[in-house]
Amino acid sequence: MEINEIYETLIEQIEQHISKGEISFLREILTELNVVDTAQIMEELADKNRLTVFRVLPKDISAEVFSYLEPDTQADIVRMITDAELERLLDEMFLDDTVDFLEEVPANVVTRVLAHSDPETRKLINRFLKYPEDCAGSLMTIEMVHLQTSLTAAQAIEKIRKTGVDKETVYTCYCIDREHHLLGSVPLLSLLLCDENALVGDIMEDDAQLISVNTLDDREYVVDIVKKYDLLSVPVVDNEKRLVGIITVDDIVDVIEEEVTEDFEKMALLAPSDDEYLKTGIFKLARNRILWLLILMISGTFTGKIIEGYETLLAGFVALTASMPMLMGTGGNAGSQVSTLIIRGLAVGEIEIKDYLKIVWKELRVASICGLVLGAANILRMYLFSEGTLEVFLVVSLAMFCAIVVAKLIGCSLPIFAKIVKLDPALMAGPMIATLVDIVTLVIYFGLAKAFLL
Repeated sequence: MEINEIYETLIEQIEQHISKGEISFLREILTELNVVDTAQIMEELADKNRLTVFRVLPKDISAEVFSYLEPDTQADIVRMITDAELERLLDEMFLDDTVDFLEEVPANVVTRVLAHSDPETRKLINRFLKYPEDCAGSLMTIEMVHLQTSLTAAQAIEKIRKTGVDKETVYTCYCIDREHHLLGSVPLLSLLLCDENALVGDIMEDDAQLISVNTLDDREYVVDIVKKYDLLSVPVVDNEKRLVGIITVDDIVDVIEEEVTEDFEKMALLAPSDDEYLKTGIFKLARNRILWLLILMISGTFTGKIIEGYETLLAGFVALTASMPMLMGTGGNAGSQVSTLIIRGLAVGEIEIKDYLKIVWKELRVASICGLVLGAANILRMYLFSEGTLEVFLVVSLAMFCAIVVAKLIGCSLPIFAKIVKLDPALMAGPMIATLVDIVTLVIYFGLAKAFLL
């Protein structure tokens, strides 16, 4: 049975139990499900049934399920539950999940949540909400295990037993001094396997190897750190090197997904948006697209003007006109190929600005090989399917060779130029490359035709 069919069956069972008032059977089904699956099922239920499911769940599970719901669904549930239920929900949720939720919901929901938070939690939430959206501080949680270096391993384990249930993760414990400065880290495994009288300060990892990020570091830098060192969590410190939180790998995965989505949108010359497609209004979708469509349309004017300037030449050689779409398409594809590789290389750190000359030399050789093969294939194609002289065939093939070489150079140069001027290299992709290559290709094409055919 496919996953969608399983969900449909579960939804039918849940709705039947709700309609019959069979709460015990409903609770039995829900407690056996993974919280992610429960959240996905709740998204498919009507508001009334969704609220029933939320109330049937044990409070600790309901808080975890709540963190996986879509922001709109979260806001709807907050509006429907009582003040007492809201307070219990906030008590059970991790702080970073609460902040993530509040960043996405309307202001009236934020106001109600803050009004029913205890003073200390409200203070922390307000502090987190003041961090810039794209920095480490907005991603971190304060639910972490931190240990004084003067504790023994036995004392540290006892502390973890008492407080670990409220922590985001216990696999890595962070060592601090009395002023809360970050000194090092201790894997939980090391605490379990060492002598119980050993001091935490003696078994913690060398502070020279300690990896941390600052609260104001860009989230892409945080992602790079986690990927580079294969971390399950990374400590976050302030400017005085005091431990203020940690960022766990599940939040890093969310950031990676958001960054990839943003890059895809930029590569298609769309204004990045956090909204889901089906939940976004048509006017907002149009606004996200229209600017670049206008720019590309105006850029296309240059292509038209170039063609107008060679109407006499085109009238005398029909094969030249027929070959234009092929040349422009091949050049655009060649440029897009290399720009995609360069953008990806810049994004993951495989390519740096200093590598530009190496890239140009490599792409010149690649373009020459591709150009020669396609040029030869084009002569054969035109000989079999087109009318014209050998001179025309050679001009078209030579133009194709030149177009591919130039397209590869443009494709590898523009993303690096964007990086130099502090723009996102993803902007220099697909449509942008194709438009520029079209203009250059036509200039080369008509220049060669004029030189050899007239």
